[in-house]
Amino acid sequence: MAEINYPFRAQADATSIADRGVLERLSTWYETLKVERRERRKATSVSLRCVSHHGQTSLYPDELPLVFLTHNDAKLVPAFLSHYRQLGVTRFICVDDVSTDGTREFLLKQDDVDLWVSPVRYKDARRGRAWRETLLGLYGGPRWYVNVDSDEFLVYDGFETRTLWSVIHCLEKAGALRLPAPMLDMYPIDLSKADANLLSSRAPWEIADHLDSSGYTLSTTKRAISIKGGARKREFDADLELIKYPLIYWDDDCRFGPSIHQPLPYRRNFASMMGALLHFKFFSDYEKEITEAARDGQYFDNAAAYSKMTDVIAKKGTLQLQSDDSLKFTGSQQLLDLGFITPIAPTEPRR
Repeated sequence: MAEINYPFRAQADATSIADRGVLERLSTWYETLKVERRERRKATSVSLRCVSHHGQTSLYPDELPLVFLTHNDAKLVPAFLSHYRQLGVTRFICVDDVSTDGTREFLLKQDDVDLWVSPVRYKDARRGRAWRETLLGLYGGPRWYVNVDSDEFLVYDGFETRTLWSVIHCLEKAGALRLPAPMLDMYPIDLSKADANLLSSRAPWEIADHLDSSGYTLSTTKRAISIKGGARKREFDADLELIKYPLIYWDDDCRFGPSIHQPLPYRRNFASMMGALLHFKFFSDYEKEITEAARDGQYFDNAAAYSKMTDVIAKKGTLQLQSDDSLKFTGSQQLLDLGFITPIAPTEPRR
């Protein structure tokens, strides 16, 4: 397991991710074969039904679709759709996991959303991976997809003015088929004032506007990049994997396999270009949200990380996430300067 500085101190740190020796590449190739064989034996189908009034739409070659899962995220979904529309997404493909807070009703009113439901819950759909694979099979490839959850906002060098097509152009030019991005936990200094109702008129990073500037570790394994750390690690000792691959070229060789953090085939998981997922869990209603997640038990290891969070909150009485590492988020240039993301060369994108 190779350790690499993160946030990156120099471009060479990022470049070293893709600079893998022959033995490392062979190890990754063998691991892919082994896991693919096991996954084929485990393959299961899940039932999904499109409930949008327009039904399942067909994708044109020049479209950029986004697949996402959601559960009771009505406060974030409007900002989520707005953010990704600005980044160039043309079609949203969503599985709503039995929301009861108005999320489903809102999504049904969106003409660019294909909304799907399932009799199977998130946990039983292999924590959503079976849903994603089924939908990607239905909508088809090979093509680029954005693949995220409704509380994850992808950012990259110049995202304020450049669409995802510029990122795709750079990835293709480099021969890369995925964009790695760690989830960066976002939080406000004063949780009591971070009213989720403000999301109707403000971006989530204007409310939960801080992140940890250090305290992360990055390593590479046979399967993927691994990044850990952030506010949940610091405050709750939650040893959670932060890396994801939110921009992915999906073809017949792809599967999510045993983990969304390590999609197959593994050789594609070592791109030296990196974005970030601003991850929003902490607003003024954090205690209610975390308690419900722990009770629902749908997340990894029966939501053990959320149960641990509820225990810590119960002992402390109130949550204060600010630390000496806290830094107010100001935009992509800041993340670039700090080394959280990598430069993306100016391009003439396809769109």
